[in-house]
Amino acid sequence: MPRLAVVGANHRSASLSLRDALFVDDETVPAVLAALKQAGLDDVLVLSTCDRVEVWTGIGDAPHAARLVAQALADKAGLTAEGLAPHLYTLAGPEAARHIFAVTSALDSLIIGEPHVPGQVKAAHRIAREQACLGAGLDTVCQAAFACAKRVRSETPVGEGPVSIAAAAVQLARDLHGALTQTRALLVGAGDMGELIAESLLEAGLAGVSVTAPRASRAEALATSLRGHVVAFENLRDALAEHDIVIAAVGGRSHVLTSEMMGLALKRRRRRPMFLVDAAVPGDVEPAVLRLDGAFLYDLTDLERIALKGRAGREQAARAAWTILNEELDAFVRGRAERAAVPAIVSLRARFEDERERALAESPTDAAEATRLLINRLLHDPATAMKEVAAESPEWQRMAATLKTLFRLE
Repeated sequence: MPRLAVVGANHRSASLSLRDALFVDDETVPAVLAALKQAGLDDVLVLSTCDRVEVWTGIGDAPHAARLVAQALADKAGLTAEGLAPHLYTLAGPEAARHIFAVTSALDSLIIGEPHVPGQVKAAHRIAREQACLGAGLDTVCQAAFACAKRVRSETPVGEGPVSIAAAAVQLARDLHGALTQTRALLVGAGDMGELIAESLLEAGLAGVSVTAPRASRAEALATSLRGHVVAFENLRDALAEHDIVIAAVGGRSHVLTSEMMGLALKRRRRRPMFLVDAAVPGDVEPAVLRLDGAFLYDLTDLERIALKGRAGREQAARAAWTILNEELDAFVRGRAERAAVPAIVSLRARFEDERERALAESPTDAAEATRLLINRLLHDPATAMKEVAAESPEWQRMAATLKTLFRLE
């Protein structure tokens, strides 16, 4: 097992405000790595996400690593190391390796199966390598963790299924329209949930978004934020037919989108389907829209139900994912232990070969004599050592048990 330590703060140990203060963006990571390296932490990387800020290192002295990391992070955040230390956790050896495997496989995330996590770890690994801060020990652990994450992704559905209202809306939009690259959305109103859903659709590949709102200034500000176009609110009826997705987020006292309006829009679209999200409370879309052929209407309750189902599915899949992680971690630890024994095996083989050559040199024509000499010489030192130990302590019993195991003695 390589020397290994993990020191950091995550969503369980530190508040959001503290994690924000500790956050290290990609441009600042090289400076933090340089500071850690100068302080004596070799073989190190910095992982900084919305869930966590951690330092992974190949140093064997975990308490020493914790002090150095606490000071480096405190300096970056404008805090004191003493004040920060209670919010940091320190893991060492196999426990640290298990943590690295879990983080890389997105099993330790605020949202289980978060698809961005493996990429974030790979980015941290790449930066550390580019800054000449990554040694063989930590790199070996990371490569094994990447392989584990790949198995988790390919053999379990842990990353599948929406776990938020916005993600549920994206999934439904894809189910109806397929790839979103040729699809446009109309955001009606300036509610926060509507904006969040529009942002998620854009991240999923939406071709573009138009924004309209009763207040023109609010529509213009949102359109700028979403890199979209403004539609005058009085032109809402005409704009409906030009969009495949409509997100209603006004939240007034009356329905903004009526059955009559949507019926005309669908007729102009020649019954091409429309996906409607009523993200307002109270609702903006007249319930009768549900009866229109080609209109697929979901409100926040519907989306939350889908998100809850997705979270339950991920939690169930996580159990299978942890089984894979344990298998991969056991294989990694076993492989490292086996490789650690190789130098001793090589040395033993070389010693045996030397003694064989000496025995053959002394008795080149008599095989019986050569093998007798060989056996005596190979057993002389172990037998002498065991007798000396037996005379002083019961430790010889462990030595005897080891010999029985190694040579399969009766």
